[in-house]
Amino acid sequence: MRFDNFYKDTLILTISNLATGILRFAFSIILSNKLGPEGLGLYSIIMPVYDLFCCVVCGGMIIAVSRKAAIFSGNKDFKNVNKLIHIAIIFDLLWSLFIAILVFFNSKFISLFLIKDIRTLYSIIIICPALVFVALSSVFKGYFYGISKAKIPAYIDIFEKAIRIGVVIGILNILMLKTMVQTISAVYAALTLGELISFLMLYAAYIMYRGKFKTTNTQREGNGQLLFDVLIVAVPLCINGFLGSILNTASTLVLPRRLVTAGIDYDTALSLIGKFTGMALNITFFPMVVITAMSTVLVPEISQNLSKKNFYAMEQRIVEVLKLSFYLGIATMIICLCIPNSLGKLFFGRSDLGVFIVTSALCLPITYAAASTYSILSGLGKQTTILINSLLVSVEELILLYTLTAVPSINIYGFAITLFVTGVTSFVLNIYSINKICHIGFSSTNMLIDIMLSILVFLVLGIMNHLISDYIFALKNILIIIFGFLLYFFLTLVVKEKISN
Repeated sequence: MRFDNFYKDTLILTISNLATGILRFAFSIILSNKLGPEGLGLYSIIMPVYDLFCCVVCGGMIIAVSRKAAIFSGNKDFKNVNKLIHIAIIFDLLWSLFIAILVFFNSKFISLFLIKDIRTLYSIIIICPALVFVALSSVFKGYFYGISKAKIPAYIDIFEKAIRIGVVIGILNILMLKTMVQTISAVYAALTLGELISFLMLYAAYIMYRGKFKTTNTQREGNGQLLFDVLIVAVPLCINGFLGSILNTASTLVLPRRLVTAGIDYDTALSLIGKFTGMALNITFFPMVVITAMSTVLVPEISQNLSKKNFYAMEQRIVEVLKLSFYLGIATMIICLCIPNSLGKLFFGRSDLGVFIVTSALCLPITYAAASTYSILSGLGKQTTILINSLLVSVEELILLYTLTAVPSINIYGFAITLFVTGVTSFVLNIYSINKICHIGFSSTNMLIDIMLSILVFLVLGIMNHLISDYIFALKNILIIIFGFLLYFFLTLVVKEKISN
């Protein structure tokens, strides 16, 4: 496996995403300490609503702009790149303002009849300006991804998350907010401020970069054609994201009520949701930042290879990304199964997260691999396929959550079962679609070797866990985490490759 520009860009973006992920993870720890499980559960049911409207204002715009900008920049046609950004900004500004105003005047309806908790009203009002900032930022992010300058938005994201954490800590400590409603509203106010800062920095970076590139003499495309080329990609992805977000939001909102049906009181249900989604999933899905980094670089690269008809390079890249995603999921699962209780104590100071970490970790290999298949389909221009597959999976998720979480003996663990089943469904559907364009083969021998190596790594980490004293608890578990990833990837990418050759 060559360490080419793709992996260099992925590494840079992964480091940036790790920094952002660490800040986001620290943010979740701060929230858990300030809000408690119930407050974190309330915060968690507002976020999908925000994500839903973010999807409406800018869903698919990053991918659409980056794909078109990548094609232009590959031909050194930066005049059309700048024209593309200008048209996209005007469209997104008008559209996001319309949606933000709509949300503002219907905030009480959303809190009372959709979320069904009036305590969320002020938070919904506060996030309205953030919708505009997110929409405009998406265009600039697509620009930087398209011209292979992904590190610019990555660094800005790091700065924005750091500012947000600082603002939240400052507000909570200085104002000494006493009620949960005030505290959650302050957190979402910090989110809005962070999105404003992110937008301003992205705009400043765009102004600096747009005059740096020399362009060739090419025919300038019309405004209508450029907007059409963007929307023809963005609209299916937006519809996909919107309908998927509606179903995901419905899943999130139905979860506490189905737990009540299972015989759990509402406050306890919110606490369970906070522990599972706000704490355990933050641990098990933290390495997903690597998949996100690869996906960001992968979409424009596949688009460029398609435009140049370099199908061999495209197929090789797809296979490598799928392999790395699956390996990352296995390595993360092994670590979570080996020291689940220690992870809960290390990151959240709680001893009751172990069972949630174990159950959510079982789905990681297939879920991580499935996540990368969506970016592959995006790069291949299969937006309609993504729309259909995502809707099928979202409907399946809603049905499973509605059914399983109401069973008293399953309750919140129905969430983990749903993650696994929907991960398998996503992977199978997407791989079937990808195989129509380029063949992706699976070897039973390689799978058997992977299972054997996974058992070996699990045993080694288990021995380390028993031999190293708990006296150095934090250092011990950090060493196990780092060594677990390094050992597994050494065995699979170095030892296994040599054995195969």
